[in-house]
Amino acid sequence: MLAPVLKKNDKQAAWLIGIFSVVVFAVVVSLGRIKLNVNVGFNVHIFAAANAIINSVIAVLLIAALVAVKQNNYLLHKRLMMTALILSILFLVSYIAHHLLAGEAKFGDIDHDGLIVEEEKVAVGKLRYLYYFILVTHIFLAAVILPFILFTAYRALTAKFTIHKKLAKITWPLWLYVAITGPVVYWLIHPYYT
Repeated sequence: MLAPVLKKNDKQAAWLIGIFSVVVFAVVVSLGRIKLNVNVGFNVHIFAAANAIINSVIAVLLIAALVAVKQNNYLLHKRLMMTALILSILFLVSYIAHHLLAGEAKFGDIDHDGLIVEEEKVAVGKLRYLYYFILVTHIFLAAVILPFILFTAYRALTAKFTIHKKLAKITWPLWLYVAITGPVVYWLIHPYYT
């Protein structure tokens, strides 16, 4: 096992993780109501494509980290997980930029007029239900998973590996689901970007 990187202070960690999680949640929720009308000189949907790539890399890192820990390669596991955390921060910045600059896209808005009429619903068919199922589960789990990820990392960084392992058994599959469904959501919605 690895030595602790942080001094254990559960009360301070709980406050910091709680505040950070609430702030991130509030910012993300507010994005649905805010769109900056700024011409940045490039296609702002590059952020959405970057997000899909970042999430894909995170998914690969999570799987590689699981393999590393199963092989008792704790240092590699730590490096992979820290890389996934750093990429998650980069993802968050890119996600916020995309939503501030691009606004919301509507699945099935074939003519890009901001309205979904019956003909458009028929044209996309049952794929619409699949999209919304994946989107809703992705959004819900993405909102819930952040404090779990941070607490799981905190337990590892304070060398509380028994608790870390128990948390990781919950956190890891949920994080992996979010990382995989992010690119799936992008792949399904990107034809409707304007």
